[in-house]
Amino acid sequence: MAIFANDTAPKDALTTVTGVPDHAFRGPRGNRRSGGRRIGAHVFLIILAIYFIVPIWWLFVASTKDTAGLFGSPAFWFDGNFAFFSNVAELFTHQGGIYWRWLANSFLYAFAGGIGATILAILAGYGFAKYRFRGRNGVFGVILGSVMVPLTALVIPTFMLLSQYGIINTPWAVILPSLLSPFGVYLMRVYTQDAVPDEMLEAARIDGAGEIRTFFQVALPMLKPAIVTVLLLSVVGTWNNFFLPLAVLTDPQLLPVTVGLNRWTALSNAGAGGEQVWNLITSGSFISVIPLVLSFLFLQRYWQGGLAIGSIK
Repeated sequence: MAIFANDTAPKDALTTVTGVPDHAFRGPRGNRRSGGRRIGAHVFLIILAIYFIVPIWWLFVASTKDTAGLFGSPAFWFDGNFAFFSNVAELFTHQGGIYWRWLANSFLYAFAGGIGATILAILAGYGFAKYRFRGRNGVFGVILGSVMVPLTALVIPTFMLLSQYGIINTPWAVILPSLLSPFGVYLMRVYTQDAVPDEMLEAARIDGAGEIRTFFQVALPMLKPAIVTVLLLSVVGTWNNFFLPLAVLTDPQLLPVTVGLNRWTALSNAGAGGEQVWNLITSGSFISVIPLVLSFLFLQRYWQGGLAIGSIK
């Protein structure tokens, strides 16, 4: 009886005394409930996975078809004619291979804007988290409130502001607005408050390290998961940006791939009077998402490392 009264007894105490497995005392109702919850959770996750995979699968299948196959074969299965490589070859020659110029422009805008936005978010988030200054909460409240403003609502004011400085229809018209990431600042501040202990900063200062050295050698290595997260969100947001480049760019040589493919879509929708390039639109769209998918796959280890660090703490 002492075994049953002791709360610190091992889980298999009942098995040791009675010879009956411990789970037999729980009753079938508890097992059915937990089993039903697990099945429901797995079904829900499978539905979500299918929901996200189906558009990618359709895009991959569509990129392997020519224009006739897109409209004359099942939407979610391959055509008899595998035309992916011929579509890619045609992308090199159609309109002088301008698609690859659009793709290069997207890389330029996304990485210049994404890296710049990440740097500013790191500096601002660290400053808000670890320094005390007058008006800190008010300024951060304004930044947090700007997260709620839709980006499309800022396109026209941004266009008017940039036109006053004469940088419309230049790469700076896309890069400069992309440097601002209010959500990145918020994320960096929240993460810095928990990931960088004040005691470590004080110890570095006591050892004679200046503020810059303390930031780069003590704080920055701890912020790696948040930095990767902000970088990916900024790059993806700039890469997928459509309305801003559409408003501030008119030169076809400066367009990103999103706006360029939209022009081809408008051309194909013109009907008999326009050129049908649906096969190039689908194959070009599929190629444009490959860099983003690879970025998430190769950089996910930094998130896993950050979770492990948090569990050790």
